[in-house]
Amino acid sequence: MRRTRILTAVLALAAGLLAGTPPALAAHSPEETATAVAADTYTWKNTRIDGGGFVPGIVFNRSERNLAYARTDIGGAYRWVQSTKSWTPLLDSVGWNDWGHTGVVSLASDSVDPDKVYAAVGTYTNSWDPTDGAVLRSADRGASWQKADLPFKLGGNMPGRGMGERLAIDPNKNSVLYLGAPSGKGLWRSTDSGASWSQVTAFPNVGNYVQDPTDTSGYASDNQGIAWVTFDESTGTAGSATQTIYVGVADKDNAVYRSTDGGATWSRLAGQPTGHLAHKGVLDATNGYLYLAYSDKGGPYDGGKGQLWRYATRTGTWTDISPVAEADTYYGFSGLTVDRQHPGTVMATGYSSWWPDTQIFRSTDSGGSWTKAWDYTSYPNRSNRYTMDVSSVPWLTFGANPSPPEQTPKLGWMTEGLEIDPFDSARMMYGTGATVYGTENLTNWDSGGQFTVKPMVQGLEETAVNDLASPPSGAPLLSALGDIGGFRHTDLTKVPSMMYTSPNLTSSTSLDYAETSPNTVVRVGSLDSGPHIGFSTDNGANWFAGSDPSGVTGGGTVAAASDGSRFVWSPAGTGVQYTTGFGTSWSASSGIPSGAVVESDRVDPKTFYGFKSGKFYVSSDGGATFTASADGNLPGGDSVRFKALPGSKGDVWLAGGASDGAYGLWHSTDSGASFSKLSNVEQADTIGFGKAATGASYQTLYTSAKIGGVRGIFRSTDKGVSWTRINDDAHQWGWTGAAITGDPRIYGRVYVATNGRGIVYGDSSDTGGGGGTDPTPTPTGACTVTYRITNQWSGGFQAEVQLANTGSSGWSGWSLGWSFADGQKIIQLWNADHSQSGAAVTARNVTWNANVAAGSSVSFGFTGSWTGTNTKPTAFKLGEQSCAVS
Repeated sequence: MRRTRILTAVLALAAGLLAGTPPALAAHSPEETATAVAADTYTWKNTRIDGGGFVPGIVFNRSERNLAYARTDIGGAYRWVQSTKSWTPLLDSVGWNDWGHTGVVSLASDSVDPDKVYAAVGTYTNSWDPTDGAVLRSADRGASWQKADLPFKLGGNMPGRGMGERLAIDPNKNSVLYLGAPSGKGLWRSTDSGASWSQVTAFPNVGNYVQDPTDTSGYASDNQGIAWVTFDESTGTAGSATQTIYVGVADKDNAVYRSTDGGATWSRLAGQPTGHLAHKGVLDATNGYLYLAYSDKGGPYDGGKGQLWRYATRTGTWTDISPVAEADTYYGFSGLTVDRQHPGTVMATGYSSWWPDTQIFRSTDSGGSWTKAWDYTSYPNRSNRYTMDVSSVPWLTFGANPSPPEQTPKLGWMTEGLEIDPFDSARMMYGTGATVYGTENLTNWDSGGQFTVKPMVQGLEETAVNDLASPPSGAPLLSALGDIGGFRHTDLTKVPSMMYTSPNLTSSTSLDYAETSPNTVVRVGSLDSGPHIGFSTDNGANWFAGSDPSGVTGGGTVAAASDGSRFVWSPAGTGVQYTTGFGTSWSASSGIPSGAVVESDRVDPKTFYGFKSGKFYVSSDGGATFTASADGNLPGGDSVRFKALPGSKGDVWLAGGASDGAYGLWHSTDSGASFSKLSNVEQADTIGFGKAATGASYQTLYTSAKIGGVRGIFRSTDKGVSWTRINDDAHQWGWTGAAITGDPRIYGRVYVATNGRGIVYGDSSDTGGGGGTDPTPTPTGACTVTYRITNQWSGGFQAEVQLANTGSSGWSGWSLGWSFADGQKIIQLWNADHSQSGAAVTARNVTWNANVAAGSSVSFGFTGSWTGTNTKPTAFKLGEQSCAVS
């Protein structure tokens, strides 16, 4: 995951949780008084993206086949499910107040009792995380947890988080665990299976390495502390404590310590190399070798020099086994693993080799000699020992077309977690900044063949979500995400083919669509160089870059007029701006401060709204001038999100505040001239709208809030008079304060933004009469098809198909068939469902585009592969009816 992940998480969380507000001002008379909270049964799933974040650690159980875990920096922990080759989340029960416990700094799986698993949790060691860390313990493989609070913080998203594992279980006496702490807190031990912890006061070194001592935030200036703990299982017997334990410390001169008396006394390992940090320490007890991966930095982003060393535990001999001379490295080493079936086989990664690619090294003679995953033939040409197949997660190419020696998709970056399956020498998994990759034919490496690398990430959803939109037509969901920009989902159960491109924003901070012309979409975000804004005229399927006003440094928030005729943008780095058309030129808005959050009225195309520091602002001239509302009873800080209701001019809902001031949910029906605070909502952080329930006169409200003393996700079908909690304690996802929206087409469906668990959506057991099932296609009548290749490259292409109803009656469903002449294969198709058998393709409507009136048309697009030629199809059938081709 790119560096912006830190900023995404910190800014979202700091704004949502930590911002203080002035004392509460006098409130309006309450609009509603009901406080009873009902409950509903919801089914919760992830909108599939597959990955999207940094996976710093993968842990295999050493005694049970196919039992493996993955840890993420802000998105919880996962367990591997072999039957589906997917991951299942384990920490969705982490609640709002303990949001920091979604950051996992270390995992340990008990090889004596495989049902037991432990997680050391906590996201930041500085003030950004208000709670101390904890060690969670489970006796049912993470299905449920007990918690032991610690008297210090842990840093799952801090510098150095790829080192480890910091948490370890004694392989002979599994009631004994050790934990390496950051921030100078030392080494800790539990003797009661993680229920209680105490500091190992005899341990002599708490570490001293910090990434940047000048950082006043405490983030980069924190002591990275104790990095890993490794037991020598050969020095103990079942039921008796292991005697020899190795500990890695973030200290370049004193990186490795050892105890030979079960942790009673400790000493610096004699003769060890100095000048680097030991990211990993992995023991091959069979041959008596401790392998160490060193870097000059703590990672996971930085690291310019590195070494690999082998320590002979029986003789005390140190051997430099670096596969590359240190002078030739421009990266540090990490991702260290041993093949437990063949302990002489060792692998390591050049984790910080960002360009042209990460590097993976392999030795079958205990580090005596090495081979590389790729090497140069003649620069810049490469020879790879692997092939990559990302067809299951096609966006991993990032839409790039790099020049050699860079390739796409990349083998990875930030590759600190790499493990060979202890039961299967052919299977390896490793984490990157964006996914989990793996192979099931790794041993081809040694026979001169190629091994295949594929994403092994299904079920692991790790995006940080900044904004969501569910338009009334077109794709059901558009998202703005940290680090990978965002996606247009035409099918929530399928991975989209690509994130937004042109521009390819590293992080999108805000998006909006024109309410009455939802094909018009705008998004803004972060980019190192180039425009920070993009526009689409086809509902987000394709994009083009706008221009930046002078001074823009970041995305901020953006709003589209209800008819798409104009836009208002509040970017970072300069004041609020407005434009007509698609942002070829911008003018400064007056009467509204820089940094205001902006939104549009969903009916009047010239009405826009803003909020900043307790003041609500209104423009009635398309964003040229704003006037502050006289209402002074709104939250005083900037932790506020608000939206205008579709279909009703001037109907605005505002959520936000902080616990030390005004906090809750407010409603205005006069374009913000006055607001009424709902007395039955104690706290609220988001607001969204969805399809009204049967018989209801008002759209359904959704919010992440505290109501009736309970934190959760709530729904109201009666304009906020009463509320139903729709999540439960098992589905909380930490912090959910960034965005929420209902679906305007399916009653009860809600999309929830999380900070590290991706986009979660829920469907109600109460259909509310709204329905959401796909109609049965009944294609009849005259039709015309336009097939257009919109982009083509070596081996691949993108096409758009428009199906027009040229008959006299509407369709309540459609099914379009054709055949490819040259063996083309569809890779990913959007705005329709499809199947392909050989050359024959059938595309069928999805729920929201089933009805096509006479004289109207529907479009869908796809990416495909081709070889030789790419002839356009010449014949199309709507069911059994032939269509004209234009």
